[in-house]
Amino acid sequence: MTETLLLSPPIVFIIVLFAALIVARLLSGLAFKPTKLPDGLGKAYSCGEDIPTHMIQPDYSQFFPFVFYFTMLHVVALMIATVPVAAIETSFVAVIYVLGVITGLLVLYRR
Repeated sequence: MTETLLLSPPIVFIIVLFAALIVARLLSGLAFKPTKLPDGLGKAYSCGEDIPTHMIQPDYSQFFPFVFYFTMLHVVALMIATVPVAAIETSFVAVIYVLGVITGLLVLYRR
């Protein structure tokens, strides 16, 4: 039981998260910390001349349908690939996932 508990994804995630936090804390002393910030820090610079800074706000609304489509199809592929053939109740769960994805895609591409 203990061997399989350490291999479960939530436990592995917590262990790796704490390990990363410890390493980040230990190595933070090596990070560069300037004592005096220069005047031009954060300003736009191109080929030796100052250019006016414009605030650009990216719009991801055209990108969202592709991300949703990609995610849903990969979830369905994962569900179908990992369903045991012999388990009827597990196959039923996969069918529910596929129907949910079809419904989601129909809503996504509705005009």
